[in-house]
Amino acid sequence: MANLPPISRYPVPEPGEWPDDIRARIVEVQEKAGFVPNVFLTLAHRPDEFRAFFAYHDALMLKEGGLTKGEREMIVVATSAVNQCLYCVVAHGAILRIYEKAPLLADQVAVNHRKADITPRQKAMLDFALKVCRESGTVDDADFQTLREHGFSDEDVWDIAAITAFFGLSNRMANVISMRPNDEFYLMGRVPKAAADAPRK
Repeated sequence: MANLPPISRYPVPEPGEWPDDIRARIVEVQEKAGFVPNVFLTLAHRPDEFRAFFAYHDALMLKEGGLTKGEREMIVVATSAVNQCLYCVVAHGAILRIYEKAPLLADQVAVNHRKADITPRQKAMLDFALKVCRESGTVDDADFQTLREHGFSDEDVWDIAAITAFFGLSNRMANVISMRPNDEFYLMGRVPKAAADAPRK
């Protein structure tokens, strides 16, 4: 595909400009995914913020707890759609499809999670996440009680809120810098990997 727009409004450092620790992180991701998600390349523009961003990202998204990895991605997709973040809906939608092995799920969650093929527990989780996203000042004890009735602990509630809040920052920065999703994300989890890897005409 020719004449693609740049992946960011801001300068994107060349690999030779990356600090050693950032280079190691990017190489690790590339070896695992087969490509480098643009979020790593664009945030390398500010190394200290890159480090802080991914430290908090990993603390929220890779931890053990009452939320599955797929549920964490559901929160990202649902709230990123509200925040109109193309990058995060596309990128985390791909991850959600892979974790849940459900090719249609990310689209459902992004458009209307109440109509999605998810459990009542997960719908309650996303109801709360969207309340945090849109009107966190109205969160009250009744919200906690509703989530407890669905089996969430208070620590799980913290996780739901923190993921929502963290990606609120991510969504806004991605929009401001006009971060473009990698083409690879669009087919991930939708079609067999061999088909996704085939040359596109």
